[in-house]
Amino acid sequence: MLYNLLVPLSQDFGPLNVFRYITFRAAWAMFFALVVTILVGPRFIALLHRLKFGQQIHEDVLAHKAKAGTPTMGGLLIAFGAGVGTLLWADLSNIYVWLTLFVYLGFGLVGFLDDWLKIHHHQNKGLSPRAKFLGQILVAGLALAVLLHEPAYSSRLSVPFFKEFLPDLGWFYLAFAMVVLIGASNAVNLTDGLDGLAILPAVICTGVYAIFVYVAGNGNFAQYLQVPFVPGVGEVAVFCGALMGAGLGFLWFNAQPAQVFMGDVGSLSLGGVIGFIAVLCKQELILIMAGGLFVIETLSVILQVGYFRCTKGKRLFRMAPLHHHYELKGLPESKIIVRFWILSVLFALASLSVLKLR
Repeated sequence: MLYNLLVPLSQDFGPLNVFRYITFRAAWAMFFALVVTILVGPRFIALLHRLKFGQQIHEDVLAHKAKAGTPTMGGLLIAFGAGVGTLLWADLSNIYVWLTLFVYLGFGLVGFLDDWLKIHHHQNKGLSPRAKFLGQILVAGLALAVLLHEPAYSSRLSVPFFKEFLPDLGWFYLAFAMVVLIGASNAVNLTDGLDGLAILPAVICTGVYAIFVYVAGNGNFAQYLQVPFVPGVGEVAVFCGALMGAGLGFLWFNAQPAQVFMGDVGSLSLGGVIGFIAVLCKQELILIMAGGLFVIETLSVILQVGYFRCTKGKRLFRMAPLHHHYELKGLPESKIIVRFWILSVLFALASLSVLKLR
């Protein structure tokens, strides 16, 4: 909003030209969202307490019984901070910004319904897997259909380390991109099992893609680093900044011992929008590395289920996702969280190095 209001005035007042810079607005969107989230947080948590929106704890995780009743749906707080930050600092005439917000809020709506049913029925079961999956398909399909009709966007796939190899997937790209969005959404959801475990890696991964999306939208940088150029997509870096700020603000309250949980409204929306931003900047395959922690957690579930079925009842891990395995081995929750955070930083640095290894 500030961009649309103040940039036209820059011809008469030169200092307002600073609002033309995406980096300036992304930084301020991050700071603004962080402050807003921290200021609003206490009243929001108090409201959740009054509404009795308490978390239902999984029966198999006995160590978490003390957390029963902790307010959930904290993802709404993240959405508020990120939404206000984006609307205030982004160029609201940019189609990519609105598509990103649509995906974020759409996946958030699916998560909200899931959380609401859990609270309403007083058990850790919300939407059926089929209903949740259909909701994710609907949101992802609508956003991607609009995206693929944008003249500046193509269905070519960027392959890391092979800069000249850009296969055109045609309409198969739609199915591929939907897998990216839905897979990322569910991966973050699986990781969200300990205080602060999912939010900081999500913030770090968003930071990685803030850089990727800015580079993809800048013709000079895209040419120099030999990455696909998508005109206009760099504006999404402002949303990334706002989401990072809101995420850090949420961590203020979600750090152990958590005062609030993000719920599915938070985890599904975060994962879905990170996947969409990866698609926007044509760095879909890098998400496997940038979101390495989420990939590991998801693989642990897939391996556990597969091994259980193949061996007729035996388990590969004590419990999946992986963080629960280490909990049952006796590691303190705080140690598991910090170690997983460290892994997220390493995955982020490795993914950024790919910008030069082409």
